[in-house]
Amino acid sequence: MTLTDEKKQDLIKNANEVRLRAYTPYSKYQVGAALLTTSGNIFTGVNVENAAYGVTMCAERSAVFSAVSAGERDFVAIAVATHNGGSPCGSCRQVLSEFGLDIDVLQVDDQGKLIQQNTIRELLPGAFQSKDLLK
Repeated sequence: MTLTDEKKQDLIKNANEVRLRAYTPYSKYQVGAALLTTSGNIFTGVNVENAAYGVTMCAERSAVFSAVSAGERDFVAIAVATHNGGSPCGSCRQVLSEFGLDIDVLQVDDQGKLIQQNTIRELLPGAFQSKDLLK
């Protein structure tokens, strides 16, 4: 599946809509993510904060884990919506790289404006992958 303009707009819309469901009592920084699989399904996720900050979950990983739980493993693109079009954190980049370096990442603001589009390969050069593990 290729990322058409129509699918791109669907992802952006879904990411911004779900962003409003984020649980962010501490930072108030709401993030929504919408992940497109090669089968054409879209899985969403939000960031969920916790008083023990280290166990906070990012929206991108929430979307990936939801897709994997549904049996999906092949991803085309992910839209990440924040109020200012922020970039995925390093942990989210690493998790996404597990499923492919050519996944498109769309960074959008709360108005749906595309701020930046990159691949995981561009966002995480020299990614640590399964091939790097000792056998």
